[in-house]
Amino acid sequence: MIADASAASLRAFLIDDVESGARVITDGWTFYPAATRELYEHEPTTVSGSGQEAHEVLPAVHTVFALVKRWVMGTLQGSVSPEHPQAYFDEWVFRFNRRRSRSRGLLFHRLMAQAADGDVVTYKDLRKAGRTRPPPPLPPGPRSPPASLDLGPVGLPWRSPDPT
Repeated sequence: MIADASAASLRAFLIDDVESGARVITDGWTFYPAATRELYEHEPTTVSGSGQEAHEVLPAVHTVFALVKRWVMGTLQGSVSPEHPQAYFDEWVFRFNRRRSRSRGLLFHRLMAQAADGDVVTYKDLRKAGRTRPPPPLPPGPRSPPASLDLGPVGLPWRSPDPT
Protein backbone atom coordinates (compact mmCIF):
# COMPACT_ATOMS: atom_id res chain seq x y z
CA MET A 1 0.00 0.00 0.00
CA ILE A 2 1.17 3.50 -0.72
CA ALA A 3 0.12 6.57 1.25
CA ASP A 4 -1.19 8.46 -1.78
CA ALA A 5 -0.82 8.71 -5.56
CA SER A 6 1.77 11.47 -5.52
CA ALA A 7 4.92 11.22 -7.63
CA ALA A 8 7.03 10.81 -4.46
CA SER A 9 4.93 7.86 -3.18
CA LEU A 10 4.85 6.23 -6.62
CA ARG A 11 8.61 6.65 -7.01
CA ALA A 12 9.29 5.11 -3.58
CA PHE A 13 7.10 2.14 -4.55
CA LEU A 14 8.90 1.73 -7.88
CA ILE A 15 12.34 1.90 -6.27
CA ASP A 16 11.36 -0.75 -3.71
CA ASP A 17 9.55 -3.12 -6.08
CA VAL A 18 10.66 -2.60 -9.69
CA GLU A 19 14.17 -3.21 -11.03
CA SER A 20 15.94 -0.07 -12.19
CA GLY A 21 15.96 0.25 -15.98
CA ALA A 22 12.75 -1.74 -16.42
CA ARG A 23 10.08 -0.61 -18.86
CA VAL A 24 7.07 0.73 -16.97
CA ILE A 25 3.84 0.86 -18.98
CA THR A 26 1.21 3.13 -17.45
CA ASP A 27 -1.92 5.03 -18.29
CA GLY A 28 -1.83 8.80 -18.69
CA TRP A 29 -1.75 9.73 -14.99
CA THR A 30 0.20 12.98 -14.64
CA PHE A 31 2.48 11.85 -11.80
CA TYR A 32 4.02 8.85 -13.59
CA PRO A 33 6.65 10.78 -15.61
CA ALA A 34 8.09 12.35 -12.44
CA ALA A 35 7.97 9.01 -10.61
CA THR A 36 9.84 7.15 -13.37
CA ARG A 37 12.32 9.86 -14.44
CA GLU A 38 15.93 8.70 -14.95
CA LEU A 39 15.37 5.25 -13.41
CA TYR A 40 12.88 3.57 -15.74
CA GLU A 41 11.85 3.46 -19.37
CA HIS A 42 8.37 4.98 -19.13
CA GLU A 43 5.78 4.11 -21.76
CA PRO A 44 2.60 6.10 -21.12
CA THR A 45 -0.54 4.89 -22.90
CA THR A 46 -3.80 6.80 -22.81
CA VAL A 47 -7.03 5.01 -23.54
CA SER A 48 -8.64 8.04 -25.19
CA GLY A 49 -5.63 8.67 -27.43
CA SER A 50 -5.20 5.06 -28.51
CA GLY A 51 -8.59 4.58 -30.19
CA GLN A 52 -8.93 1.25 -28.40
CA GLU A 53 -11.03 -0.01 -25.51
CA ALA A 54 -9.45 0.18 -22.03
CA HIS A 55 -9.20 -3.61 -21.74
CA GLU A 56 -7.27 -3.67 -25.03
CA VAL A 57 -4.78 -0.96 -24.07
CA LEU A 58 -3.82 -2.35 -20.64
CA PRO A 59 -5.35 -5.85 -20.61
CA ALA A 60 -3.60 -7.24 -17.53
CA VAL A 61 -4.40 -4.17 -15.44
CA HIS A 62 -8.06 -4.25 -16.33
CA THR A 63 -8.27 -8.01 -15.75
CA VAL A 64 -6.78 -7.66 -12.26
CA PHE A 65 -9.04 -4.74 -11.35
CA ALA A 66 -12.11 -6.60 -12.63
CA LEU A 67 -11.15 -9.62 -10.50
CA VAL A 68 -10.57 -7.44 -7.43
CA LYS A 69 -13.97 -5.77 -7.88
CA ARG A 70 -15.67 -9.15 -8.30
CA TRP A 71 -13.90 -10.50 -5.19
CA VAL A 72 -14.84 -7.46 -3.07
CA MET A 73 -18.49 -7.60 -4.16
CA GLY A 74 -18.75 -11.40 -3.94
CA THR A 75 -16.53 -12.70 -1.16
CA LEU A 76 -16.57 -9.57 1.01
CA GLN A 77 -20.13 -8.59 0.05
CA GLY A 78 -18.90 -5.06 -0.69
CA SER A 79 -17.94 -4.50 2.94
CA VAL A 80 -14.33 -3.35 3.16
CA SER A 81 -13.28 -1.28 6.15
CA PRO A 82 -10.60 1.36 5.67
CA GLU A 83 -8.65 0.08 8.72
CA HIS A 84 -7.38 -3.12 7.08
CA PRO A 85 -6.93 -2.74 3.31
CA GLN A 86 -3.51 -4.41 3.28
CA ALA A 87 -4.90 -7.53 4.97
CA TYR A 88 -7.73 -7.74 2.42
CA PHE A 89 -5.36 -7.45 -0.51
CA ASP A 90 -2.85 -9.87 1.01
CA GLU A 91 -5.64 -12.45 1.01
CA TRP A 92 -6.63 -11.55 -2.55
CA VAL A 93 -3.04 -11.87 -3.78
CA PHE A 94 -2.72 -15.26 -2.04
CA ARG A 95 -5.87 -16.47 -3.81
CA PHE A 96 -4.91 -14.90 -7.16
CA ASN A 97 -1.44 -16.44 -7.19
CA ARG A 98 -2.93 -19.87 -6.55
CA ARG A 99 -6.05 -19.64 -8.73
CA ARG A 100 -4.83 -22.25 -11.20
CA SER A 101 -3.16 -24.56 -8.70
CA ARG A 102 -3.75 -28.21 -9.52
CA SER A 103 -2.53 -29.40 -6.14
CA ARG A 104 -4.93 -28.52 -3.33
CA GLY A 105 -2.65 -30.31 -0.86
CA LEU A 106 0.18 -27.94 -1.75
CA LEU A 107 -2.19 -24.99 -1.36
CA PHE A 108 -3.11 -26.18 2.15
CA HIS A 109 0.60 -26.77 2.92
CA ARG A 110 1.50 -23.21 1.83
CA LEU A 111 -1.35 -21.75 3.86
CA MET A 112 -0.26 -23.64 6.97
CA ALA A 113 3.39 -22.66 6.41
CA GLN A 114 2.41 -18.99 6.17
CA ALA A 115 0.29 -19.31 9.31
CA ALA A 116 3.12 -21.00 11.24
CA ASP A 117 5.87 -18.66 10.00
CA GLY A 118 3.86 -15.44 10.28
CA ASP A 119 3.69 -13.03 13.16
CA VAL A 120 1.22 -13.68 15.96
CA VAL A 121 -2.07 -11.91 15.31
CA THR A 122 -4.24 -11.24 18.34
CA TYR A 123 -7.96 -10.53 18.46
CA LYS A 124 -7.13 -6.91 19.25
CA ASP A 125 -5.07 -6.74 16.02
CA LEU A 126 -8.04 -8.01 14.01
CA ARG A 127 -10.63 -5.78 15.64
CA LYS A 128 -11.64 -2.69 13.76
CA ALA A 129 -10.01 0.16 15.63
CA GLY A 130 -12.55 2.63 16.98
CA ARG A 131 -15.50 0.86 15.37
CA THR A 132 -16.77 -1.27 18.23
CA ARG A 133 -20.43 -0.86 19.06
CA PRO A 134 -22.46 -1.87 22.08
CA PRO A 135 -25.05 -4.58 21.44
CA PRO A 136 -28.46 -3.31 20.32
CA PRO A 137 -31.03 -2.80 23.08
CA LEU A 138 -33.48 -5.62 23.76
CA PRO A 139 -37.02 -5.02 22.50
CA PRO A 140 -39.53 -4.03 25.20
CA GLY A 141 -41.91 -6.74 26.42
CA PRO A 142 -42.27 -10.33 25.24
CA ARG A 143 -41.58 -11.12 21.62
CA SER A 144 -44.24 -12.80 19.54
CA PRO A 145 -44.04 -14.13 16.00
CA PRO A 146 -45.28 -11.78 13.30
CA ALA A 147 -48.88 -12.18 12.14
CA SER A 148 -47.66 -13.42 8.77
CA LEU A 149 -46.40 -16.59 10.48
CA ASP A 150 -49.64 -17.34 12.34
CA LEU A 151 -51.14 -20.30 10.46
CA GLY A 152 -54.02 -20.93 12.81
CA PRO A 153 -55.21 -24.51 13.35
CA VAL A 154 -53.51 -26.70 10.77
CA GLY A 155 -55.11 -30.04 11.65
CA LEU A 156 -51.95 -31.87 12.59
CA PRO A 157 -52.35 -34.02 15.74
CA TRP A 158 -48.74 -33.62 16.80
CA ARG A 159 -49.20 -29.83 16.77
CA SER A 160 -52.32 -29.91 18.99
CA PRO A 161 -51.94 -28.69 22.55
CA ASP A 162 -51.45 -31.45 25.08
CA PRO A 163 -54.91 -32.19 26.63
CA THR A 164 -53.43 -33.08 30.02
